Amino acid sequence: MSSAETVTLRRLAWAGVEVAAGDVRVVIDAIRNTEDLAGFQGQPRRPLPSIDAAPGVRTHAFVTHLHPDHCDRKLLAEIAASDGGTVGCHTPIVDVLGGMGVTAVPQEMGERRKIGPFTTIPVASHDWRGDDQVAWIVEAPGLRVIHFGDTIWHGMWWSIARDYGPFDVAFLPIAGVMARREGLTPTNQPATLTPEQAVEAAVVLQASTACAIHYDLFNNPPYYTEQHDVRGRFLRAARARGIHGIAPGDGKPVPLATAA
Repeated sequence: MSSAETVTLRRLAWAGVEVAAGDVRVVIDAIRNTEDLAGFQGQPRRPLPSIDAAPGVRTHAFVTHLHPDHCDRKLLAEIAASDGGTVGCHTPIVDVLGGMGVTAVPQEMGERRKIGPFTTIPVASHDWRGDDQVAWIVEAPGLRVIHFGDTIWHGMWWSIARDYGPFDVAFLPIAGVMARREGLTPTNQPATLTPEQAVEAAVVLQASTACAIHYDLFNNPPYYTEQHDVRGRFLRAARARGIHGIAPGDGKPVPLATAA
């Protein structure tokens, strides 16, 4: 059995992802508490799956950015205080997390951090409001995945592919959210990738599998509105582009593409 076969991938709720091997797991943008989201995104449409680790498994949580649907301050503080657990972030937000009661390990863009069998690397991502945001690469022997949070379409896909690709799995938001916030002039441009943009990103990233995340859990018009039929559009666009596109349910395993 190869090293890659010992690693398991799981889609959590919303944008959350778990990468696990043996007694170590990495979770990115995991959420459990949703009370901070009520005014803007509304309440989740269904209960969130459990993210509890098996006994003896050490959890290392990573945050793409500070929006509360990606940065669950209570959960992060719990993980940081757990036996052997840590929280990782991009350096510019480490003090903000500290103010939330979360002790975090900062990484500069492109800096590598070794955690058990995994290596984590923050790379460029872009937020619709201009807030600090990164994507996280998680590498293990024979496996490389990349996870994006709220990212919009940007010009860094090609440099990420050149410097770090190809990828076995790219986790990409697909909701194409239309957002309206007080104090921001409303536009008709999506605040996250559309399904078709997500597929095109996977093509550029040379991803064997494109996994849909960040959809079908929050919808709170007129403040936070998901576009229509995003799951169907994503899967159709992936087929049209010859990409292995998948959209596992909350808490479900993420299968890797198999050779023909």
